[in-house]
Amino acid sequence: MNLWNADSYIKTWNFASKVHAKQRLPGSEIPYINHIGLVAMEVIAALPHTTCPNPDLAVQCALLHDTIEDTQCTYDDLSQEFGPTVAAGVLALSKNTKLGTKAEQMADSLVRIKQQPIEVWMVKLADRITNLQPPPEHWTLKKISYYQQEAGQILIHLGPASEYLAQRLTQKIAAYDHFSGADKHR
Repeated sequence: MNLWNADSYIKTWNFASKVHAKQRLPGSEIPYINHIGLVAMEVIAALPHTTCPNPDLAVQCALLHDTIEDTQCTYDDLSQEFGPTVAAGVLALSKNTKLGTKAEQMADSLVRIKQQPIEVWMVKLADRITNLQPPPEHWTLKKISYYQQEAGQILIHLGPASEYLAQRLTQKIAAYDHFSGADKHR
């Protein structure tokens, strides 16, 4: 049984690889597409454990989740190439940088994601799971702690979309205590 369409994956992967081609993960020489692949891997791993009406939407949004936010690609470009449902999901996953603070951006993002199908919720969960790697060396303890707290907000708001991803994110948040200094206060 196929949970998602391999040809759709290839088309979307190739598109994401092209638009992210010159990007690197912050503070490294690792191609940014590595992050994209990891988010897609988390979503694909969750599919057999999650009631997901449209697995292709989940996979395509995972592969494209940073295109509007981090490249010259627009909503219209995505809508033309992948349809309005995928484009709307990716737009919801994109921060509104016109909002002043990170807290305002996160609150707005969560509201917009919750207006989308659960497949989009799954992508945000997978994105934060992937991002809870060792933080960049230049991050302060305050920034690390805030990032961990944001992950908790994501879990509370979007966790119902996938018990599997919610458990993965819960584990990552707990492991992040090592970086935030929270494990020293127990």
